[in-house]
Amino acid sequence: MEYEIKGTVMPQVEVRLMEGESVYTESGGMAWMDDGIEMDANARGGLGGAMKRMFSSESIFVTSYRCTTAAANVSFTASTPGVIVPVELGEGEEIVAQKGAFLAAADSVELSIHFQKRMRAAFFGGEGLIMQKLTGPGLVLFEIGGEVVEYTLEEGQTMKVDPGHTAMFEPAVDFSLERIKGIKNILTSGEGLFLATLTGPGRIWLQTMPLSAMVGAIAQLLPKRR
Repeated sequence: MEYEIKGTVMPQVEVRLMEGESVYTESGGMAWMDDGIEMDANARGGLGGAMKRMFSSESIFVTSYRCTTAAANVSFTASTPGVIVPVELGEGEEIVAQKGAFLAAADSVELSIHFQKRMRAAFFGGEGLIMQKLTGPGLVLFEIGGEVVEYTLEEGQTMKVDPGHTAMFEPAVDFSLERIKGIKNILTSGEGLFLATLTGPGRIWLQTMPLSAMVGAIAQLLPKRR
């Protein structure tokens, strides 16, 4: 399986499949495909997998794209301005991502849900109670809002982040929240009540333009109802 990412602000990724290879998506990101691609909507993971996706407010069904000829291409596009990030997972390797970040993956990759360990992080972290977890082996393609900045945190190293800017992280990274100190900071900083605390070891991927920030900026430009 090969891929090529094209474009800038609204990127597209073209995945080249050999006969028998397949990828799947749950985001509806497929844009075009060759005649040699067979499409199949299915409840991946059976009833249990479908119920988990429904519980996490995702689509019950996923769509698989399987190559039925010697080679064929299928293309996926991002749903918002940003970048497409490829991650190659080894056997048993995992990555946790915000809902909506998953674009497509090789058929060998398992898609499941990830519960936040701390309830405060779940309800105030900006990413909700449930995130997505991808388990290898295989290629995973993510769509990230704006640009993406990657850091590798050492053991015990901490980075404080506006919760909405947390796109993905390795499961070894501890995700928690701390309340912003000082009433003046809370009322005037515009940063909300909490900051996410990401503690290593492990890699983290931060996004420069969360979807919520983009929606808020657009909303300010819309005419007000009288």
